[in-house]
Amino acid sequence: MTASPNLAVVVKGWPRLSETFIAQELVALEEAGLRFDLWSLRHPTDTKTHPLHDRLQAQVRYLPEYLHEEPRRVHEAMGAVTALPGFDAAADIYARDLARDDTANRRRRWGQACVLAHEAGGSLEALYAHFLHTPSSVARYAAILRGVPWSFSAHAKDIWTSPEWELREKLDAGTYGAAFGATCTRFGAEHLQGLADTPSRVDLVYHGLDLARFPEPPVREPRAAHAPLQMMSVGRLVEKKGFDTLIDALALLPETLDWHWTHIGGGTLDSVMRARAEAAGVADRITWRGACDQPDVIAAMRAADLFVLPSRIAADGDRDGLPNVLMEAASQLLPILSTPVSAIPEFITTGTHGLLAQDTPRAFADGMIQIAQDPALGPRLANAAHKRLHAEFTMAPGIAHLADRLRALLKGT
Repeated sequence: MTASPNLAVVVKGWPRLSETFIAQELVALEEAGLRFDLWSLRHPTDTKTHPLHDRLQAQVRYLPEYLHEEPRRVHEAMGAVTALPGFDAAADIYARDLARDDTANRRRRWGQACVLAHEAGGSLEALYAHFLHTPSSVARYAAILRGVPWSFSAHAKDIWTSPEWELREKLDAGTYGAAFGATCTRFGAEHLQGLADTPSRVDLVYHGLDLARFPEPPVREPRAAHAPLQMMSVGRLVEKKGFDTLIDALALLPETLDWHWTHIGGGTLDSVMRARAEAAGVADRITWRGACDQPDVIAAMRAADLFVLPSRIAADGDRDGLPNVLMEAASQLLPILSTPVSAIPEFITTGTHGLLAQDTPRAFADGMIQIAQDPALGPRLANAAHKRLHAEFTMAPGIAHLADRLRALLKGT
């Protein structure tokens, strides 16, 4: 019988089409020689998957998504962990957290952590969680229970919507904080380093792009000034993606401009955005494709003239980090129009690698008009972004660094 891996990786859900950057990383870590079990807090809801999901060799184990659905499993685990040497410390940390955040979600995190700590068994040597909010809470409690170190990868919403007290304690050795953390933008890394007891606890590790997964870019002929402008976006229809701004911008385009916009992705605001497009009088120039497989996304990128992503900071503070779709567009020599939000300027310098417009319909419309009227501009920006992608944003350096960190964690160094 093969022994269980001594590393547990905790994720929110598996597989998730909107989090292929996680799948890309985990597959690459396996290829680098790491072995782990994947522990998912939620069952899958997406009807489509990505080819990367099929490449993962790790055993996927689902924790009770809601504790009342698996009472026997939860009660057995909660009883068993009382015998673990770290139980008193873990229970104290949980009680202090609960006093400040007495929610069903907090109680669920504790129950899931007990199940993980119990079922992973004594072979467990370390944990690694994707996202610094809920998955890291589960990993932290389980790590304390088992007396092993834990680590995390932070991304966007988890950094900007978590309470400061919780971030500080997850980054402080004195409160059973993470041995190390990684985050995918300089913007996020500097924020977390400022909250940590020691800045070296947090590394900047760009996700980068595994260029082997993408075809060579097409040979793009200069677009004629009066040819139709084919635009596209990939992103969930949620507040932080700013597609309401984009729809309003489309309504401001001059009647003399022939254009079409294709949207790929699902999201809770689907019906709202469709209704907005109808009200704005632009619905007949929009194709809503919903969630698509990677080959379909790449094909759409290769057929488009401009990639648009109007990211913004949502009312609750949620925002993108550095969206992988921007790098994917760059891989196909597709010019980019986006916003200077969060870490997007770490990849796109406006006027050099793409255009960054403010989050207003007028600014976005002006960006689209600029691309449409200057046939040489888009190719120049796309070529510069493509060169930068290859020079600074490939996946291999980040994976090598992260794999080294995880190996050191397992060795206790």
